Amino acid sequence: MEFSKVYFLGIGGIGMSALARYFLHEGRQVAGYDRTPTRLTAELEAEGAAIHYDDDIRAVPAPFLDPRDTIVVYTPAVPQEHSELRYFREHGFTIEKRSQMLGHLSEGKYVMAVAGTHGKTTTSTLVAWLNRRLTGGGSAFLGGLSKNFGGNLVLGAGARLAVEADEFDRSFLRLFPDVAVVTSADADHLDIYGTHEAVKAAFSQFVGQIKKGGALVIKQGVDIAIDNPGIRVYRYAYDTPCDFYARNIRLLEGGYYRYDLALPDGVVEGCTLGIPGWVNIENAVAAVAAVWCAAQAEGTALDTGKLREALASYSGVKRRFEFYVNTPRQVYMDDYAHHPRELCATLTSVRKMFPGRRITALFQPHLYTRTRDFYEGFAEALSHADEAVLLPIYPAREEPIPGITSELIAERVTVPCRIVDRDRLADEVAAMETDVVVSFGAGNIDACCEALAEKLKLKSGR
Repeated sequence: MEFSKVYFLGIGGIGMSALARYFLHEGRQVAGYDRTPTRLTAELEAEGAAIHYDDDIRAVPAPFLDPRDTIVVYTPAVPQEHSELRYFREHGFTIEKRSQMLGHLSEGKYVMAVAGTHGKTTTSTLVAWLNRRLTGGGSAFLGGLSKNFGGNLVLGAGARLAVEADEFDRSFLRLFPDVAVVTSADADHLDIYGTHEAVKAAFSQFVGQIKKGGALVIKQGVDIAIDNPGIRVYRYAYDTPCDFYARNIRLLEGGYYRYDLALPDGVVEGCTLGIPGWVNIENAVAAVAAVWCAAQAEGTALDTGKLREALASYSGVKRRFEFYVNTPRQVYMDDYAHHPRELCATLTSVRKMFPGRRITALFQPHLYTRTRDFYEGFAEALSHADEAVLLPIYPAREEPIPGITSELIAERVTVPCRIVDRDRLADEVAAMETDVVVSFGAGNIDACCEALAEKLKLKSGR
């Protein structure tokens, strides 16, 4: 890339921050804007990025105002009327979406792309970890903070590149993978797509972009058109017999599992995953399928001993099934789930992990449009808990929509349900009779996690 400077609009986003980190590592000058400071932006500033938090072109460092040596990268979450974005457009800068830049950086790599309306962050992070433990190398751009790698950017030797392929704004259509995993294709981002059929059509187009001779790993039951005759197609599932699945599954203490992993060319017995939850076993099956396909393309076989060790040493992703308290008297975990299917899958998994125990679900709806489109689904999912607590809607990039509030969900939940403000959440939950507590949401409910954990630890006697 001929540009010595990279300016990011929305630099604090999880995908954007990984790109910023990459360019800092490459020795480029990096600066950017975001709406609010976060731990991610603080880390980027400590690594050398110049970041400001006001939409004001005068706050952009002067060296980044020359279109001859500065490229601008923006996230679609930045509104089109953003004054800095308008300035860069009007003054001849080269401007690319995050997905375009990711597409450039993937050129010449063996791309292992994980797509899906849910499950893609854990699965792509698992792919990156399996690559590292099985081959000693591999790079990744991730959509979450890997606990194993300590961040969302992985740099390593070799051609393998794991990427999270995001369907928002059709971003994943900038990728042309060698192996693609599709975990789900549910109705989501209807503010972008309009209909579920349009969502599925975009996933079909993504599958059509898999390189000739490549492979698709798709969850059993996902209903999208597959029109790419030059690829191999494999199905995976949790425990339904197909190309890749888990069998002889045994629940262990604390919600962990032991299982055998069935592959097209054999069985890997006695696997355990380093994090709890049956839904993570399903994600692990998909990740193993992806690295199995990569090994097949290289003409090699998986080292089953290394594979078992890699699965057991996987420590998860921040805000994905993340446990803060796990004792016989109190359990508290936090999860990024923000779609009805995700909430339902996680609550079902928690119910299997802790049979007979009382589950309290804490949920912060994310976006007015998503609440408008799925309030009935959210209510149905939350009704799988024994009680629910809702926060007001987190707006992110959106303006309020008249009549769209958390009450739409609360009045349809069939178990006891209340709405509280975020700053009161920890105290409200501490005063409740709790056993297993799970918090959900893609907004800022995670800012409550430490306070919730401290109060629930006191209740557990730890």
